[in-house]
Amino acid sequence: MTENTIRDVGTRKIGYARVSTAEQNLALQISALEAAGCDHIYEDAGVSGALSCRPALDQALAALQSGDTLIVWRLDRLGRSLRHLIDLNADLQAKGAFFESVTEKIDTSTAMGEFVFHILGAVAQLEREIIRERTLAGMAEAAKEGRFPGRPRIAA
Repeated sequence: MTENTIRDVGTRKIGYARVSTAEQNLALQISALEAAGCDHIYEDAGVSGALSCRPALDQALAALQSGDTLIVWRLDRLGRSLRHLIDLNADLQAKGAFFESVTEKIDTSTAMGEFVFHILGAVAQLEREIIRERTLAGMAEAAKEGRFPGRPRIAA
């Protein structure tokens, strides 16, 4: 282990792989997770990343213990939104576990990896605020023109 690594020696690496449709193949992800040294790999096939309940992910998270690392092939296999990723990372931190993404080379067991993860979180928050501001501005402009977004109003 390198000096800046805070992971304990002898901890487990838990892999998680997911494809959105049953026609897709998990082989590439599983290969990468095996190469990363995963002790066990949980697989969700035909499960959207937008769903909050993913059986194999729930099992993987339940299996994690302090010092363990959850490893994914790519960030988008874990969650569709950065907000969701940040929430999952906070859950992992509460357990004393870490997160690693093979493709993006993010490893929260290092100070730099945690920093990069937080930068991504800050960018996600900025993006959400910009979208919110644009949406509100668009709604105000539409209201000036007599258009009101949303479901049609029902006269009572």
